This record gives sequence, C-alpha cells and structure tokens, in this order.
Amino acid sequence: MKIKRVNIIVLDSVGIGALPDAADFGDEGAATLQNTAKAVGGLKLPNLESFGLGNIAEIEGVAKVDKSKAAFAKMAEESNGKDTTTGHWEIAGIISKDPFRTYPDGFPAEVMDQFHQAIGRESLANKPASGTVIIEELGEEHMKTGKPIVYTSADSVFQIAAHEDIISIPELYEMCEKAREILQGEHAVARVIARPFVGEPGNFERTANRKDYSLTPPEKTVLNHLKDAGHKVMAVGKIENIYAGEGITDAVHTKSNMDGVDKTLDYLKNEKEGLIFTNLVDFDSKYGHRRNPEAYAEALESFDTRLPEIMEQLNEEDLLIIIADHGCDPTYKGTDHTREYVPLLVYGEQVKAGTELGVRETFSDIAATIAEIFGVEGTGNGSSFLEEIVK
Repeated sequence: MKIKRVNIIVLDSVGIGALPDAADFGDEGAATLQNTAKAVGGLKLPNLESFGLGNIAEIEGVAKVDKSKAAFAKMAEESNGKDTTTGHWEIAGIISKDPFRTYPDGFPAEVMDQFHQAIGRESLANKPASGTVIIEELGEEHMKTGKPIVYTSADSVFQIAAHEDIISIPELYEMCEKAREILQGEHAVARVIARPFVGEPGNFERTANRKDYSLTPPEKTVLNHLKDAGHKVMAVGKIENIYAGEGITDAVHTKSNMDGVDKTLDYLKNEKEGLIFTNLVDFDSKYGHRRNPEAYAEALESFDTRLPEIMEQLNEEDLLIIIADHGCDPTYKGTDHTREYVPLLVYGEQVKAGTELGVRETFSDIAATIAEIFGVEGTGNGSSFLEEIVK
C-alpha cells in the first residue's frame, strides 16, 4: 500500500540530550526534555510515551514501553548550527556547513546606517537581549520617540520590536522587508523578525503578529521537489517563513501551539494528499528562551493531550512524523538554543510498531524518506528509513 499523505510536526526546540560537539557551542550537559522533566518532578506524557519517547532516552515520568506504537530514534544535526533555520533546512535536505553570522556586540554602523536611511529614522538598542526584557527596558522610550527597538540574540537574527499603536503592523513589516534587503551577503543573517507588542509601560505584551523573514534556501529542498512534481505542500505556523515560501503551495499562520494543532487538524480533515508541515513554536519562544521549565512542561503535556485527535484523523495511507529542530533547555544558563539531539517518532498504520531506528546521523533522513515516499527527486543528503519502518 502506498503512503499518500505525510504530516511532519516540529516540536520547536524539544531536544533530547547534548550532541557530542555540544561543548563547542557552550552547551555541554544540555538536555531539554530530560532536564525539564527533572525540574518539575516528572512529565506526564502518556501518548508520547506509548509512541516510544521514553525508549529514546531516560526521561523522568516517561516510561520505556515493550512495544511502542511508533518507530523511534534520536537524530543528530549534521549542520554547523543550532538555530531554527538551520534545523528546518536540514529536515528538508540542506546541510549547512557554514554557520549563519551572529552579532554578539550588535550590528555594525554600515548595517545600521543603511537601515536608518531606509526607514527614515533612528532606532534604539542594537544589542543582544531577551525580547521581553528589551521591551520593558526601552518600550516607554520607544513610545515617546517613535524609534523602533532593534536587537539580536545568540541566534543569527535581526529583530525589530515596536508597539502596535506607535508603528503599525504594515509599517513594521515594511521595515523588516527593508532590513532583509540590507542583510545579504556578508551580513546575511538567517532571519529578520517583526516583534510587535501592546500594553503600557510596566505591562507590555508581545502579540501574535510576529513575522519572520528568512533567507531563501541556497538550493532546492525536498519541498521544492514535491511542489514541482505536483504535490501539495501545506505549511502550518512559521514554516512558510522559514523557507521564504520556497516549495510551499498553501500556508496558514498560527497564534499558539494549540492553534497550530487546530490548523493541522483542519488540513488533515480536508486534504487527502501531500505533505502537511507544522511548526509548534511556543515551546521555544515562550518557555525555552525565557527559561521557564514549569510552563515548558505544561506545553508538552498540552500537546500530548491533543495527540489522540491527530491520530484519529489519520487513515491507512498516512504517516505522522514528530521531530524537533534543536534544543532550548529551559534549565540551562543563558537564554540561547542548545546544541542537542532531537527525538524522532514515526507513526501510521503501515509502520511496524516497536521499530528502533537507532541514532540517525542527520535530520536530512527525513527529506530522503519523504522523497522516497512520494517518488520525487531527493537533495542528495540523508538516508531514507522507509524500508526499515514499513510492514
């Protein structure tokens, strides 16, 4: 029997232990799932447990099972990085040997001068910062002056924060587009991100109108090959932005993890062929970077309670792939992503229950498997595990 539809769900930042080279990234000992579980006295993830999550690593509260419902593995990142763009590009078949440039001291004058000229005003900050901290620090000054807040992080990002009543959403997006045009070549950051917020000084809150402007992938991904062959590629959440629209045939954006699950269910109910590619970002943006293991655990448990709904919408020609793109250990020092393995869970009626896929060398094994399922051109990276999992 042929698989006709695949749903990839990326649990953004849900890593499962430090990679062998984690020390090179300053991340020795990081383990998002394991350390989150320890911090809260154990996770309650009965559905993911039945899939075999506890068979991949020892996670407090998540038991090993004798025969998992899903095939399982942990995957290493071959690319030189630990950010969203690098991880997602690798899932789709691109290995990034050169890391995206970061700006620990802020952006140089040659970048900022061009940006200020393009937007017709000066900006505030230009330094690495937590998004919630920087708007508390400079939000009031921003409201008085109308100057946007520009900041970065340990990731390769140029972020622009602005109050929605001071700089409108369309104007903020236009500023981001201008920054994206400037940040090419030598200063080609992975993403320019619009970070709108609302509220009053002392009570600011970021809104769901965030928008990411990624670099265009340097070569075709498996998404392009699917689209070129006439298959639907449906993006949920920030997937469309991560690939700069490349290889996407239809997209919906989301306000939260649960909204992402709802939008995924909509596609599962209405579209019977192709790839549904979902990113659930709250783990990372709301809880990982903010170093909040309690809320991170709650988000994991909330997703787990929705998993049966997703399973109910799958038919005998479907495959569900659950993966992450990097780590963001909420118990670790700093506020950065962490260089980790990610879990892989593959479920469907055609999957041999209990299949152990070992330690995969690259996230690109996903792309190779997708290419084989749909009979399209691969990217040349990764190895398909299709034969290992099908009955």
